[in-house]
Amino acid sequence: MTQHNNIHTQFKTCVGIDVSKDKFDVACSHISKGKTFAYTKTGLKQFLLSLKDSEAPLICLEATGGLERELVRTLQEEHYPVAVVNPRQIRDFARASNQLAKTDQIDARVIAQFAQTMQPRITPKLTEPQQKLRDLTARRRQLSSMLVQEKNRLSSTPDEEIQKMIQEVIKLYEKQLKKIQQKQQKLIEEDQHAQTKARIIASVPGLGPATVSVLISELPELGNLNRQQIARLVSVAPTNRDSGTMRGKRTTGGGRTVIRNALYMPTIVAKQYNPKIKAFYERLVETGKPKMVALIASMRKLLTILNTMIKEGKTWNENLKTT
Repeated sequence: MTQHNNIHTQFKTCVGIDVSKDKFDVACSHISKGKTFAYTKTGLKQFLLSLKDSEAPLICLEATGGLERELVRTLQEEHYPVAVVNPRQIRDFARASNQLAKTDQIDARVIAQFAQTMQPRITPKLTEPQQKLRDLTARRRQLSSMLVQEKNRLSSTPDEEIQKMIQEVIKLYEKQLKKIQQKQQKLIEEDQHAQTKARIIASVPGLGPATVSVLISELPELGNLNRQQIARLVSVAPTNRDSGTMRGKRTTGGGRTVIRNALYMPTIVAKQYNPKIKAFYERLVETGKPKMVALIASMRKLLTILNTMIKEGKTWNENLKTT
């Protein structure tokens, strides 16, 4: 199977996949009947065999928070073009198509129709170090969340024996977090491309090692898209909700929540200490924008600045123009 590097290739055949924990349902744009495969090594092999009769299909599936990763990895290793899309895009497409019924097979069919109509962008394949970095980043998020929970329990637990138990768990989590940070740093140092990206990202005031790791592992498209595309991908571009004479609020949502979460605190810091972001934020507030709207706009500004910096191979500069 030939690898398709051109993200604007028009695919005649599209395959939609609805992924769950134990199985995945498949629908093909040119075949009326769908198929279901066990989400096992055997099931994946059977699915790959079923694709042999299709001429260079675009395979589309939703981002499910991690369930899809093994399937995506398997398909990319076989050089199939794969598009991992925001579930909200599929839901909006289904509503627009009046597809209100919902089963796994129907969902797969809708995804195939979406791919056929919208021709979504192909998801870039991660290298082995990038995949490892992404897995470590996911584990880091889990540990950080559990650490907050344990610290909250410690502050509300009067029993001294239980306090000691909680403190032991906290020490374990902190030790693992430190180990993960060291492994992430080592992976970045061993990858010249990642190292260059990390140096550029870290040059921005307020962006620390955790944010650097998330951006490198979860947003490989950074630096390869224009500012509108990268904002839409992360979903920090406002969506119009206008109809006739009604003017609704501009909203954001969906997209890569992990990236937005990673940029939230750095943007809070940037609007206070980063001259470029601070001036941008204050100008929006002065013109009457709600503070949260101004904050999201500042997050978008920070993201597009990062995108331009990596695209041009430049470190932080207050006068940098975004493209």
